[in-house]
Amino acid sequence: MKVLIVGSGGREHTIAMCVKKSPRVDEIYCAPGNAGIGEIAECVPIGAMEFDKIVSFAKEKNIDLTIVGMDDPLVGGLVDELEAAGIRTFGPTKNAAVLEGSKAFSKDLMKKYNIPTAAYENFDDPEEALAYLENASFPIVLKADGLALGKGVLICNTLEEAKDGVKSIMEDKKFGSAGNKMVIEEFMTGREVSVLSFVDGKTIKIMSSAQDHKRAKDGDQGLNTGGMGTFSPSPFYTEEVDEFCKKYVYQATVDAMAAEGREFKGVIFFGLMLTEKGPRVLEYNARFGDPEAQVVLPRMKNDIIEVVEACIDGTLDKVNLQFEDNAAVCVVLASDGYPVSYKKGFPITGLEKFEDKDDYFVFHAGTKKTDEGFVTNGGRVLGVTAKGADLKEARSKAYEATEWIGFENKYMRHDIGKAIDEA
Repeated sequence: MKVLIVGSGGREHTIAMCVKKSPRVDEIYCAPGNAGIGEIAECVPIGAMEFDKIVSFAKEKNIDLTIVGMDDPLVGGLVDELEAAGIRTFGPTKNAAVLEGSKAFSKDLMKKYNIPTAAYENFDDPEEALAYLENASFPIVLKADGLALGKGVLICNTLEEAKDGVKSIMEDKKFGSAGNKMVIEEFMTGREVSVLSFVDGKTIKIMSSAQDHKRAKDGDQGLNTGGMGTFSPSPFYTEEVDEFCKKYVYQATVDAMAAEGREFKGVIFFGLMLTEKGPRVLEYNARFGDPEAQVVLPRMKNDIIEVVEACIDGTLDKVNLQFEDNAAVCVVLASDGYPVSYKKGFPITGLEKFEDKDDYFVFHAGTKKTDEGFVTNGGRVLGVTAKGADLKEARSKAYEATEWIGFENKYMRHDIGKAIDEA
């Protein structure tokens, strides 16, 4: 079997690693991929949004299965174009990927189908948004409607901050066209938990829980990033939480999408807030989270190809999804200055130390291979993941492994998974 993966980050490197394990796979391609993926797959210089080129390449190489990892091509309709060309593809079609592509859509869906979430209002006129804020309670949350690389959310503590936020999102277009529309919602407090799931249009199978760390600096300080580290499973995702979400959130979301004529096949990422009043949905993503995939997929026992094909074929109910009874922690090694400004091109040392180790992984995100070896080529450079018998052991091993890697400007948070100690 020939498999094409679309994307270029640590998530796609993790997917590629899982695909390589499948005895059914002979060749792996990745568009555009990265230097780490290039060690286990053939990377092709085609951007994730170059739909025509991707379709042509898939036809030329007789690709048997395409896995779309990134949000932009999913929301843009790449799956539709590949399927129209007769290429089996894993991921939601454009009309289903709107679950992530429009926060206003997802909030309206939750309201219509009684899926628990924060109270909110949608706005496409900045003046109306400003008028609404005059009588709002603070803190309050402003969200750009569209895709904003995980950064289009502002938590505002005062009316002045909120007014500046409306100007930034809707008038200054800090997040581009993602800010043409905006959601204003109540601020919720509690533990955040991420839950990934496989979906075949009607059946949903839940993966192991995880928790991301979005802020750039220790103690959840600094700017929002694409994610500075994760751990799995979350000790805060209890049996009680699981039962509640299975009853009111997971299947309800799949059924709601089907009822709207938007059958969802692929991965739904549920961002949950565990409030005093019970779990609430913070957000949906229409694909594997990154870096969540880097701690969840290495613990999956199943052949990823079999699970993916069951999602496409509508036979997920026949799959017994299983995960190892252990834990994993991922610490992101970034370039100092991320997510604002940072330098690239620094040589990376120590990658060879991960070879032939079962419990340690290094997933590439922002790297490039030169004649001299691997160099930094992005804000988030590497995801260092370790598995352990429990979360404390996994955390200790992950931080141990971060010391194996060296590059100028190396930066990381030192408190990934610290919440484990409070569980």
